[in-house]
Amino acid sequence: MIFLFTDFGTADLYVGQVKTVLHSQAPKEPVIDLLHEAPAFNTRGSAHLLAALAARLPKGSVTLAVVDPGVGGPRQPVAVLADGRWFVGPDNGLMSVAAARAKTCEAYSIGWRPEALSASFHGRDLFAPVAAMLARGGRRKARLGKAALSVGFGPADLAEVIYVDHFGNLDPGRAPPRSRDRRAHGALRAGVLRGQVRGGVLV
Repeated sequence: MIFLFTDFGTADLYVGQVKTVLHSQAPKEPVIDLLHEAPAFNTRGSAHLLAALAARLPKGSVTLAVVDPGVGGPRQPVAVLADGRWFVGPDNGLMSVAAARAKTCEAYSIGWRPEALSASFHGRDLFAPVAAMLARGGRRKARLGKAALSVGFGPADLAEVIYVDHFGNLDPGRAPPRSRDRRAHGALRAGVLRGQVRGGVLV
């Protein structure tokens, strides 16, 4: 099972191209959209959103995560295995919060490269094929090598609003107090803050 987490939006042609690659290379794997409206170019905020979603993903799944303002630059591609869940994307901090909060975590460099690699669309040309490989169990084909994440935001909360959904709900990058009470924990001037993130997990 492959999940997609990007800042590509749904009005443009990028998500469709990524899904075309996934379908051609892993046709038996279901592909599920987690989010395509992640904060554009905001790797720190997006990292906290991804971490909030991560704990509810099934073990053995692969998440293709792309918020990549440095595409085409020196940042490297990376695969992270966190609590039995794969994450594939740029080594720019995007997967670092999920990695830091995981009980078990391993990071890998990606040695595989396509014959043709766009300077600005690694999501399609590099990350999608590798995600398909991992979903099919092709870890060796991806040419993974033990590595360490070069950018890390750590496990701590982010005390700011990082996402506003179309209902007007504000999602913070911090975890409200742990409680069985799922009612709102407070209010912000722009709208109601629902208790949607608890202990770093979206509920």
